[in-house]
Amino acid sequence: MKVTLRQREKSGKISLYLDYYHSGKRKYEYLRLYLTPKPKNKEERDSNKKTMQLAENIRAKRLLELQNDIYGFADKEKLNGNFLNYFEILAEKRKNSGGNYGNWRSAFKHLEKFSKANVKFSEINNKWLEDLKEYLLYEAKTKNKKNLSHNSCVSYFNKVRASLKQAVKDGIIAKNPAQEVDGIKEDETKREFLTLEELKRALNEQCEVSVLKQAFIFSCLTGLRFSDIEKLTWSEIQHSNENGYYIRFKQRKTKGEETLPISEDAVKILGDRLSGNEKVFVDLTYSDYNNHKLREWIIRSGIEKDITFHCARHTYATLQLTLGTDIYTVKKLLGHKSLRTTEVYAKIIDQKKKDAANAIKLDLENGEPIN
Repeated sequence: MKVTLRQREKSGKISLYLDYYHSGKRKYEYLRLYLTPKPKNKEERDSNKKTMQLAENIRAKRLLELQNDIYGFADKEKLNGNFLNYFEILAEKRKNSGGNYGNWRSAFKHLEKFSKANVKFSEINNKWLEDLKEYLLYEAKTKNKKNLSHNSCVSYFNKVRASLKQAVKDGIIAKNPAQEVDGIKEDETKREFLTLEELKRALNEQCEVSVLKQAFIFSCLTGLRFSDIEKLTWSEIQHSNENGYYIRFKQRKTKGEETLPISEDAVKILGDRLSGNEKVFVDLTYSDYNNHKLREWIIRSGIEKDITFHCARHTYATLQLTLGTDIYTVKKLLGHKSLRTTEVYAKIIDQKKKDAANAIKLDLENGEPIN
């Protein structure tokens, strides 16, 4: 690896440039610094000396950058690439992943508003990322002109971090600037769910989008995410005399191969079985319209909770724990990699027990013993 300061006479002046040489490849960088040929006086000689010192400082800086793998060898073309275009390409790759795609698109729209359209990879540094955090937390607005929820800020910022990590893998940048910037700390969110009684009420209430109701109930009975339900085919639902009904599939989120036992009730709500390669839930899509129809259906069921499709998965987890399934089994059923993720549901159950214990009140006077 060499960075050499060279000279070339041009238009009556001597132009200074850097000659990069590494692994048989050569690149040049013109510094726009010029020397006076054959200086005639002290002033011209001093000017040439200062210019050479400046050029040498730049050469030393470039060499240090290369040695520290800040940019990688002569990757200026990649570094000058448009980060927003790259981010949008990554988003489009998730087009078939339901809510995850919508999240990436939303993050992209906020990136457009925050940054100039032609932001380069080379311009993304600690300050740019810190400024993005400030924008998401305090300036970014929803369509209704409200501040973003805290966890939306977490999600959008994490997608920027993920895209920069991917850029390293793709050879665009040699070092991920997000590694030196703290993420936005995630808030403890309230994991809403349906009780068994509420689930039965919803089952007996009509939903305008029948396939949405069918898929939601199926998720409550299996714990599957929307992304896995949306792509589920009949061939993945299997049966054996020893194991009963089960699903063999690859989780879209974790890419892990799973075998998930399911109940007979979960199979019954699917109706007549079709050919193996056909989707189980035909015309099921993730959209604002369907989210709205889901909430309408839940309200008509007499349930005053802010329910989204993902709450079906929460419902499955809390019902399993409430009915006595141990937490390690629930972890496996949900496909969690870490027990810590599953323990969140155990805390919900503990709170329900406390609430139940405090529900029995005798209106005793404070401090009065029973005689």
